[in-house]
Amino acid sequence: MDTIQAIIMGFVQGLSEFLPISSSAHIVFASSIYKLLTGQNLSTGVEGEEVFFDILIHLATLLAILIFFRKDILDILKSFFGGLFNKEKRDQDFLTSIYIIIATFFTGIIALALKDITHSLIENPIIVSILLIGTGFVLLFSEKYKKGEKEIDKKIAIMIGIAQGLAVFPGLSRSGLTIATAVFNGINRTKAAKFSFLLSAPIILLASTIYPLMELNTQEIATFNIKAMILGTLVSFVTGYICIKYFMQFLSKHNLKCFAYYCFITGILMTTLFAFFKG
Repeated sequence: MDTIQAIIMGFVQGLSEFLPISSSAHIVFASSIYKLLTGQNLSTGVEGEEVFFDILIHLATLLAILIFFRKDILDILKSFFGGLFNKEKRDQDFLTSIYIIIATFFTGIIALALKDITHSLIENPIIVSILLIGTGFVLLFSEKYKKGEKEIDKKIAIMIGIAQGLAVFPGLSRSGLTIATAVFNGINRTKAAKFSFLLSAPIILLASTIYPLMELNTQEIATFNIKAMILGTLVSFVTGYICIKYFMQFLSKHNLKCFAYYCFITGILMTTLFAFFKG
């Protein structure tokens, strides 16, 4: 892996992980376009190196979440452990922790059931493009048919967890589906985004770091281009943190429709592009 490859992958991951535009889709697009332009794969083809770098850039986006929402996370953790042993301390933060656990549980069930089905799709940018268009429709639908304002409850948490599980399909945005599900059910957009980002932390930790580490041959790490990986990881962290900050500000004043239109335009362009070169 060279420096250019690491920077591109880190930037795409940090930029698209938190915006409702599907990070998996944009990584597929970036890889496919890079190959069209250079004749080379954006990934190195070295499985161990790819897995290790993927872990690093996901940890970078996880760190961005932990730092940006550090106060919320500390409050939730305090309330969770306090509320376990004292019912009088079971405030809204305690409920949030329970809803995150519930949603994560349902995400795991759905994601594991669909993992084998969706794995091969990353090789087909046209299908990914079509699924990205599907994300756009979900975003528009949530804004058009959203219910009256509510707070997250157990039922909504389950629905959000299922939506996050469906995002195992490359092209279906994790943040897009979870935020849209919450907004459709009457959750304020900024609250929906905050819950979505907090909910992503255990998934990133479990699915994108701990599980891949179990399959990694640590003896190979010495042969990797660590300097390039560190640079790509820093790019992923900085980009991810900036995206969280300004996306939260954006949602306080605007809706999700512009991201829906982005998904439509990008999906159509990518479908046309890859259909043309395939033909």
